[in-house]
Amino acid sequence: MLDAVVVGAGPNGLTAAVELARRGFSVAVFEARDTVGGGARTEELTLPGFRHDPCSAAHPLAINSPAFRALPLERYGLQWLHADLPMAHPFTDGTAAVLSRSVGETAASFGPRDAGTYRRLVAPFLPRWDTLVRDFMSLPLSALPQDPVTLARFGLVGLPPSTWLTRRFRDERAKTLFAGLVAHVMAPLGGFATGAIGLVFALAAHARGWPVARGGSQSISDALAGYLKDLGGTVHTDYEVKRLDDLPPARAYVFDTSPTALARIAGLGRFYEGYRYGPGVFKVDYALDGPVPWTAEEARRAGTVQIGADSAEIGTALRAASREGRAPDKPFMITVQPSVVDSTRAPAGKQVFWAYGHVPSGWTGDLTDALERQLERFAPGFSDRVLARATTGPPELAARNANYIGGDIASGAVSGLQILLRPKLSLFPYGTPHPAVFICSSATPPGPGVHGMSGHNAAKAVWRRLRQT
Repeated sequence: MLDAVVVGAGPNGLTAAVELARRGFSVAVFEARDTVGGGARTEELTLPGFRHDPCSAAHPLAINSPAFRALPLERYGLQWLHADLPMAHPFTDGTAAVLSRSVGETAASFGPRDAGTYRRLVAPFLPRWDTLVRDFMSLPLSALPQDPVTLARFGLVGLPPSTWLTRRFRDERAKTLFAGLVAHVMAPLGGFATGAIGLVFALAAHARGWPVARGGSQSISDALAGYLKDLGGTVHTDYEVKRLDDLPPARAYVFDTSPTALARIAGLGRFYEGYRYGPGVFKVDYALDGPVPWTAEEARRAGTVQIGADSAEIGTALRAASREGRAPDKPFMITVQPSVVDSTRAPAGKQVFWAYGHVPSGWTGDLTDALERQLERFAPGFSDRVLARATTGPPELAARNANYIGGDIASGAVSGLQILLRPKLSLFPYGTPHPAVFICSSATPPGPGVHGMSGHNAAKAVWRRLRQT
């Protein structure tokens, strides 16, 4: 009998398996797709030689993850590549605000009236970042806070809505960039704890940047799987699990799946009935005949580029997708241009480019024209660079990854108390009514992103259980 079986080979499932195998437990992973990866994959979606990331592409949380930093993933091929700027947010006048590794450069891009405000905002937290991020991403009860004073201070700043935090800024440049940071998790700008979301992304950039993985996001998953195999674990692909009886006998079963799928497979009935899913995304992967012709010079040097004319436009786009049930006319966009720093992703002189906007859950329309109209506002002539495009709406996203219900790449709404307390209001979110069944997906704290911390935290709950039996 195995000690643990993990269902789902995304970053969280693989991390949970690695953490258990490192402690001497026998582990097997079962994945429905023909490769490991979940939200961290790389595929040729457009033309031969153009390697795209179907989901996550830039990785501020991965490089800052306490779980990943404790593992020898570099020995298994993972190499982080950094653009000159982690992120840029261009404006229609041809200028841009930036999120730089340098606090000073970032502050200066906001203008003189907000530069000091920004420096004072991040100053208490950046020197204590490694401890803070461990405390922040290990909640709840998976580890006692190492610096409770800084964590409490962070909570005072971050738990109110982001709109409260941005009142500190006088000009639109800082407000707009910060609104874009919050929108990365599709959270309404006025929601609970959205200030913390924006602040975490900013601090992550200053601490270690927003890199891409050389060769694509698949490198992260492949490194985790390679390390797991060296630890004695096994990985089985092309293995769809419909019920617990489909799996070999084990002392524990750990699911890197949506709560909905877990309840169905494990026979938990309506246990997760109250879990809410958020809006979807419409994504386009581009093969380009050269770099994006951004008007703002800073955007040409950035790995990630946010698109939204101002904070009001971003807020309107989020409300349309999450509350009004319609696709926005001017979508807020997150774009990533890996080829700025990684020449392995496309043929010589060409580039891959990744862009998405938010749409209602399950939306079946085509947002391509709206996305490209937005891009043309900040990069005139963009359409002339397009060699090929691969479009993916909510139905296609859900078909490619069963965790993305309705096209929700966050695996659950990041709003209200569900930002922190997910998938249920519980002090033990990784456990279920079945004593041998656990959940480790992005539906558990600390939530969405490629960081492995949900798997790391769940593994702690599992090995404590295994040592008791």
